[in-house]
Amino acid sequence: MDIEAGKDPPMRVSREEVDDDGRVRRTGNVLTATTHIITVVVGAGVLALAWAMSQLGWIAGIAVMLVFACISIYTYNLIADCYRYPDPVSGKRNYTYMQAVDAYLGGKMHVFCGLVLYGKLAGVTVGYTITSSTSLVAIKKAICFHNRGHAAYCKFSNNPYMVGFGIVQILLSQIPNFHKLTWLSTLAAATSFGYAFIGSGLSLAVVVSGKGRSTSIFGNKVGPELSEEEKVWRVFSALGNIALASSFATVIYDIMDTLKSYPPENKQMKKANVLGISAMTILFLLCGSLGYAAFGDHTPGNILTGFGFYEPFWLVAIGNVCIIIHMLGAYQVMAQPLFRIIEMGANIAWPRSDFINKEYPIKICSLRFNISFFRLIWRTIYVIVATIVAMAIPFFNEFLALLGAIGFWPLIVFFPIQMHIAQRQIRRLSLKWCALHVLSFACFLVSVSAAVGSVHGISKNVKKYRLFRYKQ
Repeated sequence: MDIEAGKDPPMRVSREEVDDDGRVRRTGNVLTATTHIITVVVGAGVLALAWAMSQLGWIAGIAVMLVFACISIYTYNLIADCYRYPDPVSGKRNYTYMQAVDAYLGGKMHVFCGLVLYGKLAGVTVGYTITSSTSLVAIKKAICFHNRGHAAYCKFSNNPYMVGFGIVQILLSQIPNFHKLTWLSTLAAATSFGYAFIGSGLSLAVVVSGKGRSTSIFGNKVGPELSEEEKVWRVFSALGNIALASSFATVIYDIMDTLKSYPPENKQMKKANVLGISAMTILFLLCGSLGYAAFGDHTPGNILTGFGFYEPFWLVAIGNVCIIIHMLGAYQVMAQPLFRIIEMGANIAWPRSDFINKEYPIKICSLRFNISFFRLIWRTIYVIVATIVAMAIPFFNEFLALLGAIGFWPLIVFFPIQMHIAQRQIRRLSLKWCALHVLSFACFLVSVSAAVGSVHGISKNVKKYRLFRYKQ
């Protein structure tokens, strides 16, 4: 905890094992950073992109994904340049996104950033709980449909599976910090490609067999089943789904904080940004396009859990197992920054408290680890609360869209642009200054539209849903 709080390391850590700022020496590289990005970005939201494509159509759907990818590469590179202050290569390190905002933009922006950033992180952990339970239920439904026929009644409660997922996360949450997550992140990244390719492969099989549904360059057609008003709401929600799929701003500085100091962190991170975002965009286009080509106007919200596919049931089940494994790792990648900021605050507020700062070594067979009572209790309470919230509002697409809307403009566009302007001292009302603000305003409109659309969808579902009794 002393190291996490920026204090001098304990005497048992030699000078050869620490960086220039006294923290434990970092060993990450472009490859490990790319792995972390893929773990966070290529989440189960990728399986909702076919639904988003069906709302937008071929032209707008592909264009929006490509535009979001280009914006993301540009603004994440701006964020990478702000990792150190004031010089991007030799300046003082900012260990969190909030610290960077505080250094470049001041206290008020620092508070606003904290509210958005950690609110988004908390929301994502809720979203991952919903996603994992949906996949667990989908496995049971796949077996049910296989044994009883596709017309059988196969609806099950998500709640037991959310509780089970929460129990596992309580155990994983005792991993001390982000630096210890590389093995879990690597496993999660591998499985993310697994379920994405399974979903794409099953969609491709439908298209090749000639059973694909009709599609449109403008998406779902307005008619008896879809009013003009509902079409607009769905388009807004689809923008939110794509925005969430492009986001890893919440953990970008935690990823950079794992990179070795040479070559400069910003140069390494820029390469990782290009590799990670390029990989995700190819995967997004693949999943979205094939899923839409397979199901057309009737594309389900999640192509693996919405039962566009029934057979081979075992492959559908394997795809959902991959989702669950990925959610186990991604949950921790997103939760650890939130855990760290609370624990750093507690350490600063009560530096002499044994309850908060003391760790007790424990050995079980050949496994050795340290237990902190504060970490054990508060992280357990957090996971329990997140699980209860997920049980109360278990709506996959709408919740993902809301998270995407909340984080896209402020974290991916607004703060990076403002920090870049401050760092480079760009003259007010100059051509570049105006261009950057036009980009920011356009993305603000996208975020607002997506938020309104997702809230509308959640409110519709809540009206026909009994609290804690949702079945799928």
